[in-house]
Amino acid sequence: MNVTKPMDVPPPTSMERDDDDRVISVTFDSGPSDPSHPLSTTGKNLWLVAIDGSEHAQRAVADAADLVGEISGARIYLLNVQPWLSKEAAESGLAERGWLASAQARALLAAKGLPWRLKIAMGQTAEHIVASAQRLGCHHIVIGSRGLGAAENLLIGSVAYKVIHLSPVSVLVVR
Repeated sequence: MNVTKPMDVPPPTSMERDDDDRVISVTFDSGPSDPSHPLSTTGKNLWLVAIDGSEHAQRAVADAADLVGEISGARIYLLNVQPWLSKEAAESGLAERGWLASAQARALLAAKGLPWRLKIAMGQTAEHIVASAQRLGCHHIVIGSRGLGAAENLLIGSVAYKVIHLSPVSVLVVR
């Protein structure tokens, strides 16, 4: 008998619910931030990095980390968008799915000493990425050229393509 152990996910910093009381997003912070590199998530030096656990997303995080490391006061906001889940599935699995998908990204940022904020949300991926960047006042979005899904791999990546065309801010597509 295969018994899978639940993933050890820390308590979220915040949680958002819809009108039906379904969890629609959870947010985690890397911990207390260094005063010289605040974790504030607004402003022109905020870089939104879309992640899905793919190799391309990991390269996007690495490139963003290198760039942010060279800019005083720049911060990284990780965003993982999951497909819509039922109320029960969201309650038990949304945080775990996003936490797993973000593991390598979080480890890379920790190794570089960069604080992060991670939001795991449900919705249409490209639209949610652009809306989040606008809401946060980001001036940059970083995204891998291809994601995990078969549909994303048909061209440059359908999510990256949509983000490029929907976004009013600069988009860095990492191969």
